[in-house]
Amino acid sequence: MFSGIVEALGAVVELRPEPPGCRIVVREPKIAAETKVADSICVNGCCLTVIEAAGETFAFQAGPETLARTNLGDLQPGGRVNLERSLAVSGRLGGHFVSGHIDGTGELLSRQDQGDWSTFWFSVPRPLALQMASKGSIAVDGVSLTIVESLPDRFSIALIPYTLAVTTLGPLLVGGKVNLETDILAKYVQRLFEARNWKEMNDE
Repeated sequence: MFSGIVEALGAVVELRPEPPGCRIVVREPKIAAETKVADSICVNGCCLTVIEAAGETFAFQAGPETLARTNLGDLQPGGRVNLERSLAVSGRLGGHFVSGHIDGTGELLSRQDQGDWSTFWFSVPRPLALQMASKGSIAVDGVSLTIVESLPDRFSIALIPYTLAVTTLGPLLVGGKVNLETDILAKYVQRLFEARNWKEMNDE
């Protein structure tokens, strides 16, 4: 479990093919110093398991499903990724509960920059839009954010200068793909409504 508060930006140093998946090697000295094999780290919102740790780098394995359904398949050496280690039981929850299980991807449709502040509009698959609401929470590339407007096919977020400076969202260009995870509470609420029809379906 994670909070959506990015700890650091890591640099992708190698993408090593391991068919049908690949190994992703990331450099971030501060996190690497406190990381060991089998630790869970949120990488652009995806919960991945550390399979190798040495010096300033650590590595993950991503399977074909992860590569196809997230933006990890688009990574290139030299690119940056958002990193967050799993929550400690005694730690503060600064964002919202993030599982690290990506629900889908969105695309940056537009960004309105006003000085050091920005408003972004992202596309969203309609099934995910059902789990979103204005003032609700969304994790975008693992960053815990508050939804400003929520429409059936898009949503907006307002970004403060700090978030733009310390995450991958700052340099994101229109057309860029991001990983989306909706609020876990919204998933359960939707499931409860769906379950109301189960009895009728079983009676048919």
